[in-house]
Amino acid sequence: MGYVGVVILYVFHLEDMAVISRYSRPEMAALWSAQSKYRIWFEIEAYACDAMAVAGVIPKEAAEQIWARGKDVEFDVARIDEIERKVKHDVIAFLTHLAEHVGEPARFVHQGLTSSDVLDTCLSVQLDRASVLLLAGMDKVLAALKTQAMAHKYSICIGRSHGIHAEPTTFGLKMAQAYAEFSRCRKRLEAAREDIAVCAISGAVGTFANIDPGVEAHVAQKLGLTVEPVSTQIIPRDRHAAFFATLGVIASSIERLATEIRHLQRTEVAEVEEFFAKGQKGSSAMPHKRNPVLTENLTGLARLIRACVTPALENVALWHERDISHSSVERGIAPDATIHLDFALHRLAGVLENLVIHQDQMQKNLEQLGGLHNSQRVLLALTQKGASREDAYNMVQRNAMKAWEDNVNFADLLREDEHVSSLLGVDALSALFDTAYHLRHVDTIFKRVFVKA
Repeated sequence: MGYVGVVILYVFHLEDMAVISRYSRPEMAALWSAQSKYRIWFEIEAYACDAMAVAGVIPKEAAEQIWARGKDVEFDVARIDEIERKVKHDVIAFLTHLAEHVGEPARFVHQGLTSSDVLDTCLSVQLDRASVLLLAGMDKVLAALKTQAMAHKYSICIGRSHGIHAEPTTFGLKMAQAYAEFSRCRKRLEAAREDIAVCAISGAVGTFANIDPGVEAHVAQKLGLTVEPVSTQIIPRDRHAAFFATLGVIASSIERLATEIRHLQRTEVAEVEEFFAKGQKGSSAMPHKRNPVLTENLTGLARLIRACVTPALENVALWHERDISHSSVERGIAPDATIHLDFALHRLAGVLENLVIHQDQMQKNLEQLGGLHNSQRVLLALTQKGASREDAYNMVQRNAMKAWEDNVNFADLLREDEHVSSLLGVDALSALFDTAYHLRHVDTIFKRVFVKA
């Protein structure tokens, strides 16, 4: 297709919201459609007219006619594009098209406003509404995590550090950890939503010279926003930076959980796996394959979402009261980040709801190293019986390494070690290999996580 063709295709898709439909859900995609954007632009202008009519700035009849003639309009996107190609200004193109429907009262539209009043307030509305959908997606993920956590609260498995067997944990604890993490993410998103849901109708350079602050307050109230205290013609982009940074953190949490599932599905581990539907194919070449394609996809989507964070941070530093270096960035990252994250959250929820858990394989992996996961218990017991920590460590390690290298039972080696057995005794040593010991505080952890859930 060539570079130019790719760029043109991307822009076309962005405006018509066919942005990689493979990774978008209709509800979120519709929010970023050109038609949705122009509808919000109209509402901003019409609500402003209402406030100006009450203040006596424009005739009340004009405000009523603007609503009557514009409220049910299906805006002609192609016509607006045609006008914009001539005037080189998107808001003017929209206002010109609106006048074609509204007629003579259109001269009262946009009085005292500047383009940023419309563009920035619209973006706030879109991000606010996008947040509602994202929060719903997070709730689905949290519900799925809680279900799995409760179902596998005591499903024991080996914990791993550096990818190597460490001490026992439970699959329920893995899910509880993720639940706690996504609960934090949800709170961050709620705060980011509140921070971004602001309205700016303050005119050129934000001084309200040609428009009363009451107009801004009215528009904000009608659109469910709060007013930006000092807009300088634009809404300060620290708000947007915080919003997209929050989306980036959520994406990283998605990737963390997706990576855990991917590792646990590896053939050598095989403790969990994505649901593999009847008739599904895993490979075009190898019929036996059952690949973790959904969680791999989530890992990729997380990269795309995080890629939007740095540009949002760089948008904060604009020239004086405004410039438009942020505009082209936001036209891309706002739909991209929200659409991809919305899709990723629902995909993750589906993965969790249908996750296949192999408890027998968890038990098999736990026993793979012949009880080496109890090495710390033996170490501590030896120190409590009088051995120095260094001596105790050496006694345990030499037996642990032999058990690992020769594939023999760790407990048997310790019983045969006269230094260890003389200090601990056979019965006490056997008690140190009771797996239930590792689970005695699981309930305490669950109460911390789910007490308010």
